Amino acid sequence: MTIEIRRVTVLGTGVLGSQIAFQTAFTGFDVTAYDIDDEALTGARDRFAKLAATYGEEVAGAADGKAEQAAAEIVLTSDLAAAVRDADLVVEAVPEVLAIKQEIYKQLGGLAPDRTIFATNSSTLLPSDIKDFTGRPDKFLALHFANLVWKYNTAEVMGTPETDPEVFQAVVDFAVAIGMVPIELHKEKAGYVLNSLLVPLLNAAMALGAGGYAEPEAVDKTWRIATGSPLGPFQMIDVIGLTTPYNILVNGGEDAQQLAAWLKANYIDKGKLGLASGEGFYRYSA
Repeated sequence: MTIEIRRVTVLGTGVLGSQIAFQTAFTGFDVTAYDIDDEALTGARDRFAKLAATYGEEVAGAADGKAEQAAAEIVLTSDLAAAVRDADLVVEAVPEVLAIKQEIYKQLGGLAPDRTIFATNSSTLLPSDIKDFTGRPDKFLALHFANLVWKYNTAEVMGTPETDPEVFQAVVDFAVAIGMVPIELHKEKAGYVLNSLLVPLLNAAMALGAGGYAEPEAVDKTWRIATGSPLGPFQMIDVIGLTTPYNILVNGGEDAQQLAAWLKANYIDKGKLGLASGEGFYRYSA
């Protein structure tokens, strides 16, 4: 059996969802981007325009109008049935809340064609926590992207014991086709490879800040100087967006919930959501 992926639907047009949709369109696939309402889709159009400008500056072959063309060709819709009606692959990038993901897959199962592969971009949740809501566990797996996909181009592929090996391989091949480096996981691991390494670092940094031990700038400076990393952990959180770590922390243990409360009171409630909002732990120019 040959599995062909040409028509891709991305659910969720936030920071990472918009990047996944844009990169997929930029590499020649037919892309539909879904979000819940017109306001969200207006934000998506703005993000696509900004991505086109960024690609024009940073990505080889994008300065000749190809990036603008990719942005223009992405179909935007708030109609879920229309979004997935003819999809070969649906990449879900909705908020990192298990109940939200489970609910959207319950809807998807009855709307998408039987052939459609479902892939979650969940950062920390196990696909096994979601598979029974899909109606097609053999065609369901995780496909996790790192933020700034055109630069940090890993795509972690992680199935469940029920994932069809041919589906797994088709998604690996798709990752290669859109310019990613596929990282194949042999079994389920919360956090995959990247976040198994990254989340403890970010949580440790936030504990230093929330505990009053050091300012975020000092924590970042220490990390950059001592490790040679181009970014410190608080800079990384700004790139990711503060909402994602907040959603993860608020569902954790007591220590995690204390960090979530600190993030919410000092940053999120003040509109400091990270790079995409213009301010997080740092301020950013337009």
